[in-house]
Amino acid sequence: MNSGRQITSDLYYLGASDRRLALFENVYPLTSGVAYNTYLVKDEQTILFDCVDKAVADQFFSSLEATLAGQPLAYVVIQHVEPDHSATVAELLRRHPETKVIASLQGARFLTQFFGSAFAGRIQTVAEKATLTTGRHTFTFYMAPMVHWPEVMVTYDAADKVLFSADAFGTFGALSGNLFADAYDYKGAWLPEYRRYYANIVGKYGPQVLALLKKAAGLDIKLLCPLHGPIWRQDLGWLLEKYQRWAGYMPEDQAVLIAYGSIYGHTEQAAELLAAKLASAGVKDIAAYDVSTTHPSYLVAEAFRCSHIVLASATYNNGIFDTMQTLVHDLSTHNLQNRKVAVLENGSWAPVAGKLIRAQLGALKNIIWIEPQITIKSALTPEQEAQVGQLAHNIAVTMEK
Repeated sequence: MNSGRQITSDLYYLGASDRRLALFENVYPLTSGVAYNTYLVKDEQTILFDCVDKAVADQFFSSLEATLAGQPLAYVVIQHVEPDHSATVAELLRRHPETKVIASLQGARFLTQFFGSAFAGRIQTVAEKATLTTGRHTFTFYMAPMVHWPEVMVTYDAADKVLFSADAFGTFGALSGNLFADAYDYKGAWLPEYRRYYANIVGKYGPQVLALLKKAAGLDIKLLCPLHGPIWRQDLGWLLEKYQRWAGYMPEDQAVLIAYGSIYGHTEQAAELLAAKLASAGVKDIAAYDVSTTHPSYLVAEAFRCSHIVLASATYNNGIFDTMQTLVHDLSTHNLQNRKVAVLENGSWAPVAGKLIRAQLGALKNIIWIEPQITIKSALTPEQEAQVGQLAHNIAVTMEK
């Protein structure tokens, strides 16, 4: 059996990575897998923070038993009941009849909903700022509702200044040997997946994330231990600044996202012409995507990054082109705000995509529309190229230098 990996004198990592999973939550594509993290503190009383998905159950239980080395497991804290972190808890309790479950009140309800009577008499609920002492360590629980489920809480260890942060500060991506973020290119290769994870999993709940960040600001944090992705021990300020910006729906970059939905290529040609004219106007960070070939989770992440968004859509069945409709819906349901948006529509006899896009995104906060809205009937005419140039100019002049 393989013991857990030691992080501090008595804190151990018992997580595992899954590189075979194709879709996270059966929605979001994974190109490099995902890590399921769980942590054990071996104090006078041992305490485990969360469990793992069934996909890595064998490795988890092997590491747990080897690390416990016969010591009883006093507590398991379930900070987040989503099954990728709790699916193995019933088996854990079967193996360890001595173990008590610590959860929020809502968490206890969810555990019962998922697992029935497996937890009867073994759940201890905690409220905001409740504490638990296991010997050298005193743990304080902070509620973090809707980050990203209503039962979520995080836990602070005052002894070693560790924040066990549940799904907050997590990312897609399996771990490759190294446990710590500073051993990876987290500002380069990993940042897009951090952003995509945040925007799609947590992005809807900006005010709740800001509330958690306010609580975290009052804590002296040396180690940040999320349930997905690497552990943070350096440059925490950089990560917290990203979260502050994302949660406030403020763009990271002065950049233009062009997303187009095209049937026979004519809408695509107009989008490409706009990109070229933006480049001629001096705009450097232009990201163009075909919504029919790019999963919407990547586009939502880019929308969180970019200050400007251009949506170019064919009209389809008297509505928005199907894959563009998916993107517009996702931008709306993820509560995107504070963006400058331009629309280009196409329709051979009744172009309505632009009107419908504006109606849906217009309900979001602080959306500024950049004119002109360009309407193509079948194919862009030579006369309309000037309109595209004007739109490119109007976008360029609204970008901060």
